[in-house]
Amino acid sequence: MRPPSRTLGVAFSDGTRHSRVAGAVVRADATLDGLGFERCTVGGTDATDAVADLVCALGREDVRHVACDGIAPAWFNVLDLRRLHEDLDVPVYSVSYEPSPGLEPALREAFDGDALANRLATYRSLPPRVRVETADGNEATPLFVRAVGLDSDEAAAAARGLVGEGFRRPEPLRVAGLAASAFREATEEDDSTEADEAAETDEAADGGDPDGPE
Repeated sequence: MRPPSRTLGVAFSDGTRHSRVAGAVVRADATLDGLGFERCTVGGTDATDAVADLVCALGREDVRHVACDGIAPAWFNVLDLRRLHEDLDVPVYSVSYEPSPGLEPALREAFDGDALANRLATYRSLPPRVRVETADGNEATPLFVRAVGLDSDEAAAAARGLVGEGFRRPEPLRVAGLAASAFREATEEDDSTEADEAAETDEAADGGDPDGPE
């Protein structure tokens, strides 16, 4: 299977409080054909909504696949690939780059209660990861895909076909990653301002003096 005419790659770049989300529409010939931006909460559960909102805001009916850079961006803000496929009505797959025993041990270490249960439910709903050998045949640099809406072989072929010479990431994800980092760097002051405002609000609610006792 050759890559489709247009793939929307989605990547994340984390700030202190928010992760910047970028979507890059890339044609099969590696030409950039559109960008969109969103944000989600670091450590939250809104990454799936952010991706869906980004895709809907772009309004690109010519996008044939949505590819996500990993499934647990923004500090375990786990993506629900099945819900994205249902909401967007296009095939969705994730790409990762390292062998992994799975996320459950890390999730159990980081969360408990409902926060853990909700993430585990989303994680367990995901399809299994499939190893993809890259076109250069280098066994040391495989890709791993999870796919919904197309079979694993089709997703593997699509991801492999989008890797440019000299790169490891499929081009839509490489470009989206650059765009997400640029978005974060351009808006980092927003996080600082929001953090300061939140601290002032907390102090006001507590009736405290921001300068401390005399």
